[in-house]
Amino acid sequence: MNALDLRELHSMEDLDTVSRLYADIWGTDADSPPVSAEVMRALSHAGNYVAGAYENGRLVGASVAFFGDPIGTTLHSHITGTAQGRGIGLALKLHQRQWALTRGIKRITWTYDPLIRRNAYFNLVKLGARPEEYLPSFYGAMDDAINGGDESDRVLTTWDLTAPTGPYTFTLPAGAAHGVRNQDGRPVIGPTDADTVLIDLPDDIESLRRTDPGAARDWRLAVRHTLGGLLAEGATVAGFHDRRSYVIHRTAA
Repeated sequence: MNALDLRELHSMEDLDTVSRLYADIWGTDADSPPVSAEVMRALSHAGNYVAGAYENGRLVGASVAFFGDPIGTTLHSHITGTAQGRGIGLALKLHQRQWALTRGIKRITWTYDPLIRRNAYFNLVKLGARPEEYLPSFYGAMDDAINGGDESDRVLTTWDLTAPTGPYTFTLPAGAAHGVRNQDGRPVIGPTDADTVLIDLPDDIESLRRTDPGAARDWRLAVRHTLGGLLAEGATVAGFHDRRSYVIHRTAA
């Protein structure tokens, strides 16, 4: 991959390009992107983070974040969209991390769909971020190409910027129980009373939403029930195993 040019964006011309990139990634109409150029312009002008990644002068990724609660310590990364498979997302997140650290920010939070395996792997293994709260149907039903009309469950995830950068490997302890097992493409709910619980994810939830909405719904409910229930009980996400399973540590009774 050619060297990336990473920079903050302020002009309406640049932000219009970002809005078109987002519309293309999320499969929405050009006049209804996930974030409008006008909103990005306001956020940028107010001192928040709006940045793009350019390859040979062409925009290939962008990220938008704003200051969150607790004020002065947290940046909330609202949306990041990139071309896949070329390290652009990681480069943008590291750029965002450095931007935050120079302003005294110690953590970055964001939400993501807990069913998308590549996002879980990226967030937990490459960055070392950790899901902390399960948010059912956070945005309501979303009809773009990625969400496919599914309920928009999200996990609120925190990235501790004082910790070393990844990758974060994980050794699975003996005696782990499968709270959700991927069996022939379908979720099978199992016990969650072990100290360590595994929650499998579907191979490709985005394709499944198009080809078998019923199975996609089953996955949504299984992970919502198991991961959401464990987080609500005070369990913690310790890692991501074998590119397919959340590893949950339950709090001792």
